Parts: sequence; C-alpha cells; structure tokens
Amino acid sequence: MSLETGLPRRVLVVDDDAINIKILSDALKMDGYIIQTASSGELAIQQIEEYDPELVLMDYNMGKMTGLDTLKLLRARKNYVAVVFVSGNTDSGLVAQCLEAGADDFIRKPAKLDELRSRVKVRFRLKDLTDQLMIANEKLQALAITDDITGLFNMRTMYERIENELKRAKRYGRHVSCVMMDIDHFKEVNDLHDHLFGSFVIKELGRLIKRNMRDMDFAARYGGDEFLIVLPETNAEGAVVFTERLRAVIEAHTFDDGKNKLKRTCSFGYATSDPAAAPDARDLVREADHALYRAKDSGRNRISA
Repeated sequence: MSLETGLPRRVLVVDDDAINIKILSDALKMDGYIIQTASSGELAIQQIEEYDPELVLMDYNMGKMTGLDTLKLLRARKNYVAVVFVSGNTDSGLVAQCLEAGADDFIRKPAKLDELRSRVKVRFRLKDLTDQLMIANEKLQALAITDDITGLFNMRTMYERIENELKRAKRYGRHVSCVMMDIDHFKEVNDLHDHLFGSFVIKELGRLIKRNMRDMDFAARYGGDEFLIVLPETNAEGAVVFTERLRAVIEAHTFDDGKNKLKRTCSFGYATSDPAAAPDARDLVREADHALYRAKDSGRNRISA
C-alpha cells in the first residue's frame, strides 16, 4: 500500500514489445500492484501525466524516443518518479549513462522475475523511507516556527516576516499595523483552576485569533498569555476595526473544556507603520507593546494606541 494514498502501488510498464509488457505486468500483479502500460516513450510521458505512477519500469530501445530520452524528460519535471530500466542492452557504458542521468536501477533482460519483484519491493521500501523522512522534516520545520500550544508562529521567525511586510509597504506607500494583546488577569485562571486549563485557554484564544484574521494576516504567541497580530496593508483605522471586533468576540466567548468554564477579556495595544519612515520591525512591535500597557493601565478590556 502507498503511504500517500493507502491504495495499491501504481506501476507503469513501458516497452515496445507486447510480450515483454505482459511478462512484466503479470509478474508485478502477483504482488498486488496496479499496472498501466505504454508502448513508447511518447505514450509513457502522457501516461505519467494522467496516471501519476510511483514507479516506471522502462526498456531502453523503443524507436524514436529511447528510454534515456524519456528519462531526461521525466527528470526535468518537478514531481519525482522512480525509474528502473529493464533492458537487453548490456553495454556497461550505457548502464552508467542511464544511472548518471537519474535512473534508480538497471535490470538486464531476460529478467529473473523473482529478482525483478524483489528489486521493485526494495524501490518502494526506499520510497517509503524517503517519504517518512520528508514528513518528519516537515513536522520539524513546523515545530521550529510555530508555538506548540496555539499553532501560531513563535517569535523566532516573526520579526523577519514583519520586516518583509514593512519593506513591501514602504515600496508601495501602504501601512502595516501590529496588535499586541494579552489576557486580563490571566494569573487568576491558573490560581482558581489549574495550569492545564490555563493552557486550554491559551490554545482556545489562539483559535479565536486565527478564525478572525484575514488570509494575509499572521500572528504569534509572544510569550505567556501575550499575542502579536500583524495586519499588512492596514492603517490605524483598519487596525481599530479589526481589534474591536476581536475584543468583542473574546468577551462574548466562554472558555469551556468540559470540566472548567469561564469568561475572560483581553486588552489590546496597536501601532501602525509610517510608509515614509525606514522600516523597523522591533520598533513597531515595541510601540504596540507600550500601547498594550496603556490599555491595561486604563482599566483593561479595551484598545489603546
């Protein structure tokens, strides 16, 4: 079964000899593979576009377009597909040329069918290991740039993104707004309940933030119960509209994990970039942070600039 789809493996057999196609196809069907066939390199390219096989078994000598010609076209594509040559051509120079051009294996005809089946299994085993490594790397990359509780960005990568937005805004004479926020009296959440419920509240708040942002906006957990939201192409008036809407959503929300239930408000501070000034992400975040403290000093559950 394929790791990607959970369905039987898809194999394309390419040969201009119908008898060879039948022999190879019958052998591979014994292992439950779904087989598609092509009688030329031209048809193979077309089948690969339509059928998207995970492995191609291909002869070398096939008329106008050789197996090597076909392989070079395949390796120019973005999506990688494993290619194993099954050919009666035993010239070592040719074998080396095919392998150097990107072939994954070379089996000489007449192929021993048990060996052929085993090599195909090895090819898929290697593919599974590669796929698992890619999945693991993607997860590691996601962990490196996101907060593990909320799924929002962490601050390690946030400043670079803000700098890029500020540079773009300066180029086109537009604004970027930053909103800093935190949960009012969050210490009471942990004191009156427990830290597990406190983590639930933070996670739920992250979900509310994501739900109310535009696709172009991005946010991070700044630390503890503080969050930073970046609003590209948004002036001060737009920042107030967004922040007031989010403030009202949070105020109306009940944080309920099935065991604990409470309502909580948040305080907000925002700052908006000046398109004429030199972009500086840390200065903009610092201004928003100072505005947040003004909102807290003014009574909380409010917005300040």
